Amino acid sequence: MSRAMLSPRAYLAHLSIYAAAAAAAVLLAPLFGSETVSLPRVLSGFSALDNMDAEIFFRFRLPRVILAFVAGGALSLSGASLQVVLKNPLAEPFVLGIAGAGALGAACAMSIPGLLWRMGPFTTVGFFSLAGSLAVTGLILRLLSRRAALSMSTVLLAGVTINFLCGAAILLVRYLVSPQVLVAMDRWMMGGLDVVGFGDLLPVLLLLLPGVALLLLQSRSLNQLAFGEALAFGHGVDVVSVRRMVFLGTGLAAAAVVSVAGPIGFVGLIVPHVVRRLSGVDQRLVLPASFFAGGAFLIFCDLIARTVVAPTEMPVGIVTAVAGGPVFLRILFKNGGTHD
Repeated sequence: MSRAMLSPRAYLAHLSIYAAAAAAAVLLAPLFGSETVSLPRVLSGFSALDNMDAEIFFRFRLPRVILAFVAGGALSLSGASLQVVLKNPLAEPFVLGIAGAGALGAACAMSIPGLLWRMGPFTTVGFFSLAGSLAVTGLILRLLSRRAALSMSTVLLAGVTINFLCGAAILLVRYLVSPQVLVAMDRWMMGGLDVVGFGDLLPVLLLLLPGVALLLLQSRSLNQLAFGEALAFGHGVDVVSVRRMVFLGTGLAAAAVVSVAGPIGFVGLIVPHVVRRLSGVDQRLVLPASFFAGGAFLIFCDLIARTVVAPTEMPVGIVTAVAGGPVFLRILFKNGGTHD
């Protein structure tokens, strides 16, 4: 049987392995860090008010690990979808300018005196970042609605251009702010998963889950689109609608991640390629498997960020950049810009 299509039994076997690996990562990663916690003491934490192990596990580590899982899963799922729609193996969520606009929004919120506030899980930094990311998503959808035959290369170049423009604007903001604000701004822009308690996950899930659902619903259509637009159209696929749904889903998911964790690059690039190498190119499997594998990958990267320079920690964006840079170059030189 072709690796492009899997039997139901093979599909379940492959997906179960990815899901089990993700579950193991979510359950085990909170046990490790600058301070190792004991699992038996964690499990007895419900009846012990002074149980520090349970406090560290449930209040600090587990929410952070869950954020890493949903963020990494959303970025990887978005990357897997974009690589089919844009027909480019180097495509990932941030090539559309979503990260650049989100980073610019956050930089503006940090730089305006008196603007920083927090209401429950919501902050002005997250709100401005979310507004910037969604503005770019709306712009892309507007372009697609006004010109159905818009080249995907044009969309890709538009995203790269938006990222350059936002980068230039961020440099201007950095030049104007005080050194104290500059430190916080640079820290945020390196990407981080600093959350305390489960309440901080709410802003992410409100947009991330609908975005993920939109992308997963496109798996069968993307299977047809992967073999060419003409063939997909001949099989009854509304190519323009699928593109819009993929861009909308990517925009919602990536905007949610950026608004809370900052720009974390390369996750959406690395993981889908690994999944396709291991399990073939059936998008019905690639999309959910990329979500599970991407979540586990970012959990692992965050674990490295939390432990390699303990008792301090480095931004997780540094770890993903170090891992993703060589992979990006390898794909670039091996594929020469063609889809793998």
